[in-house]
Amino acid sequence: MAEQTAASVHNPGSAVSPSARKTRNQPDDVVPAAPTVSLVTGPLRKLGADAVVVGLRPGEDAPTAAEGADEVDAAFDHRLAACFAAVGATGAAEQVHLLPGPKRLGIDVVAAVGLGEPGSDDDRNREAIRRAVGAAVRALAGSATTVAVCVSPTLAEAAAAAEGAALGGYAFDRFRTKPVARTPVGAVVVLAGGQAKADLRRADARARTVTTAVNRARDLVNTPPSHLVPAGFAERAQTLARAAGCTVDVLDEEALADGGFGGILGVGQGSVNPPRLVAVSHRPRRPVAHVALVGKGITFDSGGLSLKPTSGMLTMKMDMAGAAAVLATALAAAELDLPVRVDAWCALAENMPGGSATRPSDVLTMRNGSTCEVRNTDAEGRLVLADGIARASEDGPDLILDVATLTGACIVALGKRTFGVMGNDDDLRDRVVRAAGEVGEAAWPLPLLEEAPERLESKVADIAHWSPSPPGGALTAAGFLSTFVGPGIPWAHLDIAGPAFNDDAARGYLPSGGTGASVRTMLRLLETAAVRD
Repeated sequence: MAEQTAASVHNPGSAVSPSARKTRNQPDDVVPAAPTVSLVTGPLRKLGADAVVVGLRPGEDAPTAAEGADEVDAAFDHRLAACFAAVGATGAAEQVHLLPGPKRLGIDVVAAVGLGEPGSDDDRNREAIRRAVGAAVRALAGSATTVAVCVSPTLAEAAAAAEGAALGGYAFDRFRTKPVARTPVGAVVVLAGGQAKADLRRADARARTVTTAVNRARDLVNTPPSHLVPAGFAERAQTLARAAGCTVDVLDEEALADGGFGGILGVGQGSVNPPRLVAVSHRPRRPVAHVALVGKGITFDSGGLSLKPTSGMLTMKMDMAGAAAVLATALAAAELDLPVRVDAWCALAENMPGGSATRPSDVLTMRNGSTCEVRNTDAEGRLVLADGIARASEDGPDLILDVATLTGACIVALGKRTFGVMGNDDDLRDRVVRAAGEVGEAAWPLPLLEEAPERLESKVADIAHWSPSPPGGALTAAGFLSTFVGPGIPWAHLDIAGPAFNDDAARGYLPSGGTGASVRTMLRLLETAAVRD
């Protein structure tokens, strides 16, 4: 039987009203640990902060104070840049230095962070601010409880600073039994003087919603697989959907079998933790567009019978980052009350080598009725996505985005910081890449291979899901997925295998661990869809 909440997709009228969203209290285990961030008008001396962040730009001989630092500079007798230059500051991007605050400022610590050279456009400048403020807030952990930020002369830049603070101050410490040595910053206030109150409120609300969505996705990715099996993910999605006023439907293993979801079932049948398909929907009264999001949700990937080496499993709790991203995006769309219908499909399974596991050369019958030969059980993500895409297509959306930590080949092609975008519609693909650039995420367009159908020919089934030929592996995987998209539906595939998980040191506003990659890109695309002609 399908598991359903009171807010089921079969009864949209039962969803929580927008007014009720504000009074819902979420359990502690679904609230990301990050500083509370507010946009305020100041003045600085009345904010009660115990640290302040200012920006520096590189100069010919010494750094210069960036806009927004006038009050702090005056407290340093207009020698702010010179004082920080004396301790090695150059204004280089994300370089952070701390000094005691002058007594007249009434603030204990002053942090100067490098903004680097001005960018060639506003998007780049806002991203530089996000990264700089994220680095500064993280550097102030253990030194400050409340931080004021003075780096942003415009409302758009102040909002970027707020995003950087909330994302850079994120911490995942749910499983620590002892206090951390450096307590994260608890609150950040970003000065945005001279702004209309209504504009300030809107920018503040959006920044909070966007960063909560990203940090929500990070939390899910960082949760150990012992504590986030498919059913557990589904339960958390139900809790979050209720709070956001979304409808939600959960298909368990019996409902998946009845519905012909052979891909999801095939991947999950080797595990004692059965698979799920979760649909979370934001359904405004008069939507101007209908967007379906499909996320790969492998809560742990051992490789199945095509077992990974030990080193290859160390970060495989992150193989559900796509499902985390689409869930977080749908919830944020509801919280922003976007006039776009959003259906987020989370295809969830644990890929394990149990006695009932799918074998290479098995044939599965997929949701769209086609048969698929399995050649490699460690190429499982495309199987669950195929079923999710086929199901999403049945509702006739205006477009489909799928998001997945899908291929190592994409990391080989683009590195760890850039996700690839492929699709059957060049305009949609380019819109995704453009949206990514606008919010500071790195994305790159890639083609579909003309020879993909030849690579995926099977002698025993309609299609094979994997090719042993390594060149162009990310493109071959996308070619397989394209065959499950409904006729005439624009579709784009986001392979976030590289940037979804940072196994290096924290940088900018990106922590070690889950990053929430693609959430801001998808939200930006939804916002543009809401105003498209």
